[in-house]
Amino acid sequence: MKKTLTTASGQPVPENQHSLSAGTRGPLLLQDIHLIEKLAHFDRERVPERVVHAKGSGAHGTFTVTHDITKYTRAAIFSEVGKKTDLFLRFSTVAGEKGSADTERDPRGFAIKFYTEEGIWDMVGNNTPVFFERDPMKFPDFIHSQKRDPRTGYKNPQRMWDYWAKSPEALHQMTILFSDRGIPDGYRFMNGYGSHTFSFWNKNGERFWIKFHFKSMQGIKNLSPEKATALAGSDPDYAGCDLFEAIERKEFPKWALKIQVMPEMDAETYHLNPFDLTKVWPHKDYPLIDVGVLELNRNPENYFAEVEQAAFSPSNVPPGIGFSPDKMLQGRLFSYPDTQRYRIGANYQQLPINRPKNSVNNYQRDGAMRLHDSTALDNYEPNGFGGPLQDSQFAEPPLRISGYADRHNSHTGNDDYTQAGNLYRMFSDEQKDRLTSVIAGTMKGLPEATIRPNIESFMKCDADYGQRIARKVGIKV
Repeated sequence: MKKTLTTASGQPVPENQHSLSAGTRGPLLLQDIHLIEKLAHFDRERVPERVVHAKGSGAHGTFTVTHDITKYTRAAIFSEVGKKTDLFLRFSTVAGEKGSADTERDPRGFAIKFYTEEGIWDMVGNNTPVFFERDPMKFPDFIHSQKRDPRTGYKNPQRMWDYWAKSPEALHQMTILFSDRGIPDGYRFMNGYGSHTFSFWNKNGERFWIKFHFKSMQGIKNLSPEKATALAGSDPDYAGCDLFEAIERKEFPKWALKIQVMPEMDAETYHLNPFDLTKVWPHKDYPLIDVGVLELNRNPENYFAEVEQAAFSPSNVPPGIGFSPDKMLQGRLFSYPDTQRYRIGANYQQLPINRPKNSVNNYQRDGAMRLHDSTALDNYEPNGFGGPLQDSQFAEPPLRISGYADRHNSHTGNDDYTQAGNLYRMFSDEQKDRLTSVIAGTMKGLPEATIRPNIESFMKCDADYGQRIARKVGIKV
């Protein structure tokens, strides 16, 4: 007899695949207690290593504005051409532990902390423009499927492919992961992406939906599986060493920031959901717009204090930059600061690497590792002693939402195959052969009951895609 899934306090769970949202595309609701419990527990599963993005490297640098985008945003960082802003960028692998090799096949984290005059802006992204999931309800389960088997303590590809067989929304990201770009040649030779849909708002209160792209000015280089395996044994810190030594040689790596801009109302009629993290916006519809150049030019003095204690959250945005109804983004707005409070304490934003350059004035008090006191005289507001006050000039324009609060099924009416298929069809025959060989290699030895539904998913993307994999694993389709 099948067991019923319950919360930690024993209540039956009616839905474990879709978060509670205001309308099909609407933002999530805090009353979704199952989602909150699931994310909060997930954030506390490792001590003290990051649950994801554990292995990383970082460097300081500057961002310089090269093009005027003030018609889209009032954010001070973009206020004038030539303006420079200090930053810290942390690269990472995603699924591996802190001692894992830099050359594993895995997405790469691309997290930037901009020290703007109006507070911290954390652009927390990856080296891919999409992700495996579109709903944060599924994120802990996805990561569990990629991590070590809780019974044996080692990674098991059957867990990975068993999960993916039931999650076609991952096909686009999987096609990138198993392609040549799945193993970047260090951190300097890969792009970075905000991945989520964010928003800009300008001084007139107009909102625009935004995608961030950081294009490597060093070009794109990738490692073959054979070289990556050799480096994992001979130089497991290869990417971090390459970054550090290049900066020491004053070969400062650079990325060109470009954005895609969608007028707010376009989202109502666009042919795909622009807030779906598993999708890209075609460049023919929303071309890239040049913004500026990011340069890394100073190595950390203390790895632990700067790289390990760096704490990022997409919830850190200055006026002029905002969120969107992207459900995965909405989940991360809670999960990222929550996991940092658990990992390095309630006052983690007072650590030097995380502290903004402008003054901080609030009513937060006490807590473990309190490093600084606020300029306020007491810890409540409103007050009669001249404490800091709210300022309506920084108010974000209202966000349009509509629809019923329900656990909307994001699979209904959603095409999880076309964009993955389009990407596959862009590859050369040699690239297709390498991609399908890598996938088939990870499937070998698994039960046919696990392999076959995955092949069927790949065939829905492109018949040749699935057939090549099938031939290489010896299954007839």
